[in-house]
Amino acid sequence: MAVPVWSVDPRTGKQREQVAAEATAEEVDAVVRAASAASPALADREVRSRLLRTAADFLEEAGPRILEAADAETALGPVRLTGELGRTAYQLRAFADIVDEGAYLDVIIDHADASLAPPRPDLRRWKIPLGVVAVYAASNFPLAFSVPGGDTASALAAGCPVVVKAHPDHPATSELCADALRRAAVAVGLPADVVSVVHGFQAGIDLVRHPLVSAAGFTGSVRGGRALFDAAAARPVPIPFHGELGSLNPVVVTEAAAEERAEQIGAGLAGAMTLGVGQFCVKPGLVLAPQGEAGDRLLKSLAAAVGDVTPGTLLDARMRDNFIAGVGELTALPDVDAPVEPGDGGEHLVRAGFVSVPAARLAEGGGAHDVLLEEHFGPVTVIARYANAEEVEGVLGRLPGNLTATAHLGEAEASGAEPSGAGAELLRRLTPLAGRVVVNGWPTGVAVAPAMHHGGPYPATTSTSTSVGGTAIERWLRPVVYQDAPEALLPAELRDANPRGVPRRFNGRRDA
Repeated sequence: MAVPVWSVDPRTGKQREQVAAEATAEEVDAVVRAASAASPALADREVRSRLLRTAADFLEEAGPRILEAADAETALGPVRLTGELGRTAYQLRAFADIVDEGAYLDVIIDHADASLAPPRPDLRRWKIPLGVVAVYAASNFPLAFSVPGGDTASALAAGCPVVVKAHPDHPATSELCADALRRAAVAVGLPADVVSVVHGFQAGIDLVRHPLVSAAGFTGSVRGGRALFDAAAARPVPIPFHGELGSLNPVVVTEAAAEERAEQIGAGLAGAMTLGVGQFCVKPGLVLAPQGEAGDRLLKSLAAAVGDVTPGTLLDARMRDNFIAGVGELTALPDVDAPVEPGDGGEHLVRAGFVSVPAARLAEGGGAHDVLLEEHFGPVTVIARYANAEEVEGVLGRLPGNLTATAHLGEAEASGAEPSGAGAELLRRLTPLAGRVVVNGWPTGVAVAPAMHHGGPYPATTSTSTSVGGTAIERWLRPVVYQDAPEALLPAELRDANPRGVPRRFNGRRDA
């Protein structure tokens, strides 16, 4: 019997409509095989570029319907979702530009040279698509990290068909986005099956285990991501699994920074930790702030700003229940204060807040306070008050990998004029902890830019790659070299004449 997939309004908890049915194993198999059969059609870079641009156009055309469904399913609000739709369309077009340029192919040509010892044959290297990619949509970004998001865009740019396991929090949005992408494929002469969507928990497991799936991208919880990561590794033929699993995103506020701008930092932290009802993967979840008068001013500013935040709706009832239970556990711990207590904000709502604890408690380790060093999804953060640099080091030394780490420095520390070099030393200390180190700002907001890296040491991610920025395309490619192959048999990008103008390294030199 088919299991229905319902669209649910988190503001009321009521079912909106039945969107689909959970995919059976046979249906997952059929979808993956259709995607695999569509792979050859993606071989032409010009067609892929047109697909990405057309997909962006079609998403924007369907924008009103998509935004209405997304708001009804996530309660994220039209302003936030409109911005996310714009980001998603921009991301698709940015990958089209990358495909057009061709540098991602990493073409290297070395002509034969018999004078070398040993002699060198003719070698021509580039990167080719892996095959069908499974994408696991995120709950907190129904567009930018879901069906039409960065994993899908970068995989299509690489020449890989995509099968998305839709997130149960926004199935109607997922179907609308999939429809736009599939229509875009047909419009440029490609099979619609270069992009498909399946629903259901078991479908996600069947997907990662399917022998024709060649790689996977995931954004979600440590528990769910690790289960899929292990399944990917346990296959008879293991596949790459690029998972974003969780992050505490630590912030260190130096004493000099707190003395110079405690109120500004407190207000900025309030905005960062409550943005999107605290449901951003880069929300600052742990802040090391100094003891003393300057730190007190920071907390006073933070309390005032957080206290003014209106209770909000989390993405689903399960997340709300987990949030209320989790913050209740935090506030019950010895030596933990809650200047603004987070928790139940009324029916279907949660209230933002924060807790404060002596940093020495966290540096000790091994006790109940370790829960303060775990990610808590929702509008809450932990302020650890430190007395000296040794306590800061003690806490940082206990942290796992993160997506981001942030340093708030004083003016002299930031300029390098501080005699001890404390600013540079703090950056050196934070760098091993994260994939992005932020100075005098906040990590919320991940720019879609060539230099962006959205990843980090485990458990932030399961690989060293990024899911945002141009280099995200590298996840879905593998290198291959042709030795002594006649030029007439080679792809145009590997021929001496370089008819498509691909950037490359030619006999040891950069050649445009």
